[in-house]
Amino acid sequence: MSLPPLVDPAEGLTVDEVRRYSRHLIIPDVAMDGQKRLKNARVLAVGAGGLGSPTLMYLAAAGVGTLGIVEFDTVDESNLQRQIIHGQSDIGRSKAESARDSVLNINPYVNVVLHETRLDTSNVMEIFSQYDLIVDGTDNFATRYLVNDAAVLLGKPYVWGSIYRFDGQASVFWADHGPCYRCLYPEPPPPGMVPSCAEGGVLGVLCASIASIQTTEAIKLLTGIGDPLVGRLMVYDALEMTYRSIKVRKDPECPLCGKNPSITELIDYEAFCGVVSEEAQLAAAGSTITASELKGWLDAGEPIELVDVREPAEWEIVRIPGARLIPKGDLPAHLADLPQDRRVVVYCKSGVRSAEALATLKGAGFSSAVHVQGGVTAWATQVDKSLPVY
Repeated sequence: MSLPPLVDPAEGLTVDEVRRYSRHLIIPDVAMDGQKRLKNARVLAVGAGGLGSPTLMYLAAAGVGTLGIVEFDTVDESNLQRQIIHGQSDIGRSKAESARDSVLNINPYVNVVLHETRLDTSNVMEIFSQYDLIVDGTDNFATRYLVNDAAVLLGKPYVWGSIYRFDGQASVFWADHGPCYRCLYPEPPPPGMVPSCAEGGVLGVLCASIASIQTTEAIKLLTGIGDPLVGRLMVYDALEMTYRSIKVRKDPECPLCGKNPSITELIDYEAFCGVVSEEAQLAAAGSTITASELKGWLDAGEPIELVDVREPAEWEIVRIPGARLIPKGDLPAHLADLPQDRRVVVYCKSGVRSAEALATLKGAGFSSAVHVQGGVTAWATQVDKSLPVY
């Protein structure tokens, strides 16, 4: 469905701006009026990572007058495979500052506003209230629900995108005209069910594919052209090179945007989504060791069975010497293979999956089992710094 333009047009364009945006101006659907609306628009990008990078670059190139960037992280070498707004010389820098410099290099007429903070319930309403449109490029469920709920409570539209390995999704959520994110995903997946990009990986160029959809939708909403993805979910499979559009209806019983909403203010999103399950939290209590403690056990010849519960591709990158690989999903089928006469020690990349694996072991009677806090990342940064971190 077509919607009216989200913002009013600016008073005019300068001669330099006319030259810069001439290829937009000769498109009848955009023309001078649409370009002036872009100039007058205020758009907030949540994150300057895989999705945020191309989104910010193309919004800047398109002539969006004010771009806000919410980002608290610093540039890491592993980011450069997909976060194209940053470069080699930016490693260690603030992502927000790096993104700002790239944006201004693309288009010096853009006003860039930095919010170098972690988005949470204490600041989201104040930050969002300054913008016409939100573009969400986050990669964790707690922030996704936070963004959705704040946007609905403020009556603002937002463009959402999600990526994982070779698959991507995108949609526009605007409760005044269609469903919200909770209508599509009423509950977050169980802890540990859906790996993050840091755990499961992502094809770098997939970010550009989904971000280009997000940017296109943002431009359509701001200028009032075309039919935005309100009430539709775009699903992209890079391996098959297919796009599917799935109709998403507003849920009349949605606790946030339904007829009788039960959510009328922001909630505790970390608790709502949960990083690890209650079973994993209970299992890890008193059964967690550090990488340094593990090294001490190995040096002393303690009788332990060291088990890596990551995936085979991760095992090929780096591993702790003496470990055996049993991916977390395969662990229940291999419980009988584990020794009963020595302590089982499990680890993963960061400690989340190993905590879930520990719960499985405890439930199967391995009462002395422990897991390694920080996983192989802690081993590589604290014990053997010659090993790579991914």
